[in-house]
Amino acid sequence: MEQYIIKGGKALAGEVCINGAKNAALGILAASVMTDDFVTIENLPDVRDIHVLLQAIESIGAKVERVNRHTARICGSTISSVVVENEYIRRIRASYYLLGALLGKYKNAQVSLPGGCDIGSRPIDQHIKGFEALGAKVKIHHGMIEAEAEHLTGNHIYLDVASVGATINIMLAAALADGQTIIENPAKEPHVVDVASFLNSMGANIKGAGTDVIRIVGVTKLHGSTYSVIPDQIEAGTFMLAAAATRGDVTIRSVIPKHLEAISAKLVEIGAEVEEFDDAIRVVATKRLGHTQIKTLPYPGFPTDMQPQITALLAICKGTSIVTESIYENRFKYVDELARMGTNIKVEGNNAIVNGVAELTGASVCAPDLRAGAALVIAGLVAEGYTTVEQIYYIERGYECFEQKMRELGADMEKVDSEDNKAIQKFKLKVG
Repeated sequence: MEQYIIKGGKALAGEVCINGAKNAALGILAASVMTDDFVTIENLPDVRDIHVLLQAIESIGAKVERVNRHTARICGSTISSVVVENEYIRRIRASYYLLGALLGKYKNAQVSLPGGCDIGSRPIDQHIKGFEALGAKVKIHHGMIEAEAEHLTGNHIYLDVASVGATINIMLAAALADGQTIIENPAKEPHVVDVASFLNSMGANIKGAGTDVIRIVGVTKLHGSTYSVIPDQIEAGTFMLAAAATRGDVTIRSVIPKHLEAISAKLVEIGAEVEEFDDAIRVVATKRLGHTQIKTLPYPGFPTDMQPQITALLAICKGTSIVTESIYENRFKYVDELARMGTNIKVEGNNAIVNGVAELTGASVCAPDLRAGAALVIAGLVAEGYTTVEQIYYIERGYECFEQKMRELGADMEKVDSEDNKAIQKFKLKVG
């Protein structure tokens, strides 16, 4: 098994470029099968979740060409099955986007119930509600979700919760439905807007993505397109917090600063310097930072996918911070791992009471999920001595070349085989 080994204590400095948004790319790739023309998707992140979804798309008969690491050409004209039952697809949450895409195009779809990180219950009831409102019959049996309709008809849909997945799935199905669909209380996240923009580039008629009401007028068919995925706000935010935690000076390039406002605001509040440019953001911290209160909320609130990383930062800040998780009920599992490094965090229900400590010490820790893994890396960059982070396949689901980018910013960090003692010793000799 591979692991990260980190020697902490170095301030990060320099520039880092951000890849395409994983969560946007997954929705866009699913949507790409909805036309029989070739679609070219650029700025794809080179991460495991993307590879798995491309394998699933290929498994149902679509043509998939990898132009390069960050570009794929897809053609859905050769799809021979609407049943997506792939042993790998269960590992990623976004597999359910193929349900909306195939239902919209073929009026029939069967997809394995999705998996992903174990961060709490993520029900699909709002997805089902949306499909049924459009005229589909939905049932779950033998670990599969099956949706089928003679034809889809637009409808007025109110989401009980602003679910990103349900919003995207309903948009996919409604894009090829008869008449107008109105989605009230939709999710407003940047990747929802990006999927809508991609669908529009293929000839869909979607207005209002990113606002309180999305209006979709169904079209009879979609056409080919070339489209570039937006930058990943979570990858960018992770490097912003790593810069602040290590008291560094990092410029994060290829970003949309507006998408990062919730993170920037909290960094400024606790004493970091944040400078915004057209497509870049610079974070500087020269001293130990202060405390704050965080509550995760749907966009434009503080993102739940940044909660573990900012908790790791606050763990070494002055004073007591309170972090409230309002999206998922099981997202503090990493706190026990941080405790191995000397943090003082107490979890009470959906709140974490974070008493800042002056320093952390290196330890062997295990990533319980994707974003928690990134938080453990941030803690390792700060800690005295050596930290090993195991189960890094979680981290590689969403971060491309994570250790390489950290090294380019000056971190002592490498990916090694946990059984390769020579590689571990070589790293320790190299960094001293």
